[in-house]
Amino acid sequence: MADGVARRREGWSRALTALSYRDYRLLWTTSIAAGAAAWALIVARGWLVYDLSDSNLWVGLVTFTAMAPRALVTPFTGYLSDRFDRRSVIVSMFGVNVAHNLVLALLVLTGNVEVWHLVVLSFINGSARAAGMPASQALTPNLVPRRLLLNAIALGQAANHGSRLLGPAAIVPLMATTGAEGAFFLCTGFYLVGFIQTLRIRTASTGQIDRRQNFVSNLTAGLVYTYRTPNLRAIVLLAMFHCGLTMSFESLLPELSRQRLNAEGPGFSYLMMAIGAGALVSAVFLAGVRNEATKGRLFLGLGVMSGLLPVLLGISTSMPLALLATAVMGASQAGFMTLTHTMIQAITPDGIRGRVAAVYSVHIGGMMASANLINGGVAEWIDAPLVLMVGGFLFILVMVASWRGAVLRRIYVRGLRIEAVAAAD
Repeated sequence: MADGVARRREGWSRALTALSYRDYRLLWTTSIAAGAAAWALIVARGWLVYDLSDSNLWVGLVTFTAMAPRALVTPFTGYLSDRFDRRSVIVSMFGVNVAHNLVLALLVLTGNVEVWHLVVLSFINGSARAAGMPASQALTPNLVPRRLLLNAIALGQAANHGSRLLGPAAIVPLMATTGAEGAFFLCTGFYLVGFIQTLRIRTASTGQIDRRQNFVSNLTAGLVYTYRTPNLRAIVLLAMFHCGLTMSFESLLPELSRQRLNAEGPGFSYLMMAIGAGALVSAVFLAGVRNEATKGRLFLGLGVMSGLLPVLLGISTSMPLALLATAVMGASQAGFMTLTHTMIQAITPDGIRGRVAAVYSVHIGGMMASANLINGGVAEWIDAPLVLMVGGFLFILVMVASWRGAVLRRIYVRGLRIEAVAAAD
């Protein structure tokens, strides 16, 4: 018995190793705050739009404008993340989102909010988040030893995806009492916490800009590196399909909650919370994985599961079954994306990490934005559950096709071999 307890404690200690580094711990808490605010905004803003317009298409449009900046502004902010101190970039973006949320909360509080306000403000919010992501991703490997990179990224993903549980859970009582304005004020507080915590980070981190080349060449260096590196190219493209086909469900959940589950706005929050709970468990589990072959097998298995679970959610007719489906869906999606992000960071040299992170963000963010808009429009004519199921089936086909590619098949069987990358970095 004592040996079993000791082993469990050792396992937890190993899973949380990266948190022993002060600056990583601070960045980790900013991820929790930023994620909680973002997911709470998705729920509160999505339900408010649906309530004002009674339209899936408008929900899809607002979700699109929140996600589109990841394709539009991230190439420039990825350059900024390699050109300037990454801490300063993150702090600036938190400041923008504090101001954004105050404006949004005041519009709702005074009864002056309209759907077009939400479209414009969601774009501002999305732009600030898109600007901070490459800087945060590029800063992480500077805060822990290379041997703890998966551990740090997995814990970061646990914070990001687990905040799907924290953010929506925090606004449930507010949505039922004060309304959406209370939720938006709370999101302002989350962003303020992130702003303060980032200011406390001491580690300076910048990339390397080749001053012999012009701005355009430096800006596009991440894209060139991504597409000239076979492992990196294959992983980024697979992640793009994963996000578009299985993770672009935000514009569909309000209708699923109201029409299929009879749960209205709180039901939307509960579904997002279940996704967050599953994601949290998955990311914490991966934080303790060390073997490369195991990572490869998990990458394949979690990808297939990510396609199967939207199908289960689509056929759910009761809240308990829907919550189970969303929890396992969150676990598989978060696990797949954690491994994806870890491999990308492991392959990429530090001098260009911000720009490669931007390329990755453009691919997955642009796909998610477009897919949410398309899904919202299609759901005006076809039941939202059917749209979910079709996306899941299509991604299963993508995973089957990926096995035929030599690069991804090697990763599935042996994991990612990064010795050469480590030597060159």
